Amino acid sequence: MSFAKDFKAFIMRGNVVDLAVAVVIGGAFGKIVTSLVNDIIMPPIGILIGGIDFSKLKLIIQNSPDPKKVVSINYGAFINTIITFLIIALAIFVVIKLLERLHPKQTDAEPPAPPADVVLLTEIRDLLKQQR
Repeated sequence: MSFAKDFKAFIMRGNVVDLAVAVVIGGAFGKIVTSLVNDIIMPPIGILIGGIDFSKLKLIIQNSPDPKKVVSINYGAFINTIITFLIIALAIFVVIKLLERLHPKQTDAEPPAPPADVVLLTEIRDLLKQQR
């Protein structure tokens, strides 16, 4: 097969298309959660603890009159990112639990029948045991 045909076969696989859709939706969901954290959750929390804007919290390591040259550890942005991650993880957890309820595992299903060659070999083994 040519490279183009191989590539087309690869791209047209169901799981590759599903993965691409999941990445796009995941990126959009991440932006929604980031906005939820930054614009809805953190402002009231900041007011409750004294009017602090978490996204602006930082530890200045090297100050400079030029704002572009200030070196700082932006731990407020890090706190926002952790909260964003926890919300995304919770959402994924809830979705997985819902999917598990919709598609319960089949524990009562019978195991698949063994292949014909395995059955034949088992019969031969049993016949040899009987001849002894």
